[in-house]
Amino acid sequence: MADEMAKFLVFSDLHLVDEGDEIIGLDPLARFCDGLEHALSQHPDASRVVLLGDLTHHGRSAQYQRLRGALDGLTLPVSFLLGNHDNRAAFLRVFPEAEVTSSGHVQQMVDLGPACLITLDTLDDHADPRHSGRLCAERLGWLERALTWAAGRPVIVALHHPPFATGFSGMDAIALQNPAPLYALLKGYSGPVQLLCGHIHRTISGHAEGLPFTVFKSPCHQMPMRLGDAGSAHSVAEPGAYGIVLVGAGSVIVHSEDFAIAAAARMAQDITSA
Repeated sequence: MADEMAKFLVFSDLHLVDEGDEIIGLDPLARFCDGLEHALSQHPDASRVVLLGDLTHHGRSAQYQRLRGALDGLTLPVSFLLGNHDNRAAFLRVFPEAEVTSSGHVQQMVDLGPACLITLDTLDDHADPRHSGRLCAERLGWLERALTWAAGRPVIVALHHPPFATGFSGMDAIALQNPAPLYALLKGYSGPVQLLCGHIHRTISGHAEGLPFTVFKSPCHQMPMRLGDAGSAHSVAEPGAYGIVLVGAGSVIVHSEDFAIAAAARMAQDITSA
């Protein structure tokens, strides 16, 4: 990898539960820890970890405490985003060091060198429909200032709720509910823009309104490939994944790693070469 490229790791939709609880027979904390261990071992040159929202399943303080425990000893800086399963007040009680705006939202500007990372808080405390996302005037105003700060460099804009449809009808119904002002700001920006989103629990890429996007899988449970189905509670125990983002002055490259498959393949290779 060229020296001028920055690298960071992305985990979305951790959905940590209380100790002893599971989601469809899976332990979200164990899955996240496995994924984080794999990512750090394979990418020791990463400069940051980005947690793309739905950090917990119920937004309880005890669940955020479990996340803090999982991050103990991590030497990389962490960018936290909030999703529809999170609770802003409970999160900030456990992570008071997280960056917040003057309006109390968890948003951050990060200078990556060749580019800028801008994280947005799409958690809507009064969501209608439930679990959908929204960017209020204060958050959009902050984004406008962040884009001015970025000054034409490539920007990676990370948010939990996609502002576009994905074909998963049930999830599309609870996506970002007011995408138009977001697109107006991003399309008016003088440099390249890349969107990173979570929420869907699938690996998806494409472009919307002329902007490239990537959606990441969860390290835990995934959305089954049931395009067009109503409802947002479908889950399947497919392998978990994390993202690797490479950023240069003229490019953004996004990879997805199914870490359980990768670990098993590596183990098999070690056995056959022994």
